[in-house]
Amino acid sequence: MPKEWLAEELSEQYVADYKAFNFVDGEGVRCSLYLSGCPFRCPGCYNVAAQNFHYGQPYTQELEDQIIADLSQDYVQGLTLLGGEPFLNTQVGIRICERVRQEFGHDKDIWSWSGYTWDELLKDSDDKLKMLSLIDILVDGRFLQDKMDLTLQFRGSSNQRIIDVPKSLAANDVVIWDKLKH
Repeated sequence: MPKEWLAEELSEQYVADYKAFNFVDGEGVRCSLYLSGCPFRCPGCYNVAAQNFHYGQPYTQELEDQIIADLSQDYVQGLTLLGGEPFLNTQVGIRICERVRQEFGHDKDIWSWSGYTWDELLKDSDDKLKMLSLIDILVDGRFLQDKMDLTLQFRGSSNQRIIDVPKSLAANDVVIWDKLKH
């Protein structure tokens, strides 16, 4: 694709933040891309700034290349997409997920958090379904302050689930991640 078109297309998509080599956004050492924009506005949200679709910086080829370089480290288990709401910034999400699959196959896993539930994502648009098909683990559901439980593994509230996406798609039903402890 022409570089001018790519630069123009990517400049319209924002990322709130990128954090390499962290331990909190999924299993193992992760590279986390925080995508901008979220309509849910959950009370108690830990990332209020990222609710704005124009918060942060434009997604660039340089940032994508940096993410791939960081993921290439042997000790990094995978990529995590958070937000904001990753499934409303699918242009960036699909692009980076496809690049991860192209570069690493399934040697690096992809996690994503979403305020959407599994069923909502399955009933939605083709872009959300495409992005879902590229990830390994989905933490679904809106954060609910009255169900907040800081002892939960990789979740903020007890209504959220950690879903094994490939197994769930194959079974046509939600399959919970087999390493769930609490």
